[in-house]
Order: sequence, then structure tokens, then C-alpha cells
Amino acid sequence: MKLTEHFTLEEMTRTTVKGVDNTPSPNALANIIRVCRWLEMLRKEWNSRYGDGDDPVIINSGYRSEAVNKAVGGAQQSNHLTGCAVDIRACGLEQALRYAVILLDISDQNREAFDELILEKKGYVYWVHFAVRPALNRRHVKCINDN
Repeated sequence: MKLTEHFTLEEMTRTTVKGVDNTPSPNALANIIRVCRWLEMLRKEWNSRYGDGDDPVIINSGYRSEAVNKAVGGAQQSNHLTGCAVDIRACGLEQALRYAVILLDISDQNREAFDELILEKKGYVYWVHFAVRPALNRRHVKCINDN
């Protein structure tokens, strides 16, 4: 099911956890669509500034049911549980930083807050955790490094 021009429900609910239902509720689906709208803006801006015109934004993790979140070691109050968060794959620190700058610019230009923008690294793998809630967004920005 296509949620926006470039993002599908399948990629926003994909999990490596087998045999566990990962179907979002109607409220979670509305949250996922809200996040996808931000991802569309990120994709468009990335391609206009740095990309080849049609570079995808790749999602490592989106919505997680409670069972999936527990199986992958997610935080108990994770925004992934409500469909408000995604982990965006980055090809190194530079791309992660550029994604973060674009998301900050989008927030400023649209005068719309996000909840979390976290640059994360585990080993040699980088990603951007991004969350936007329907309300009470905190504009929380930080970096996490496993080293």
C-alpha cells in the first residue's frame, strides 16, 4: 500500500522478526503517514542539494508493534511503537549530518516541530532516528555513539 509518492506501508512496517504481527492501528497508520510526508520533503531536498535527482531515502526501521520492539531491544516508550519514528539509513557520517541539517531546515522553514532527531552509530553503521508526533513535539536533538 502506497502511503506517499515514494513510501509504502510495507517498508514502514518491515521487520526481521519472524512470526510476529506488525500491523499498525489506524492511529499509528496516521502517524506513519505524517512521518512519510517529512520523508518526502527530505528526499526532495536531498536530491536537489546533493543527490543524483532520484536518490531514495532508505528506511531501516519504522513502525514496531510491542512484540517487535521488545524483540529488537527497542526502548519501552519508543516513538516507533506509535508509528511516529523512523530510522533512516545513512552512508556514513557525512550523509547522516546532511540529512539532519535538511530535517532541521524543513522544521524551521515550515515552522513545524519534530520530536526527536538523533544521529546514531553502531560499529561502522550510521543512521538517523527521526520522530514527529501529532502534538507535544520536543525538538530533541542528540548524537549517540556506541564507541
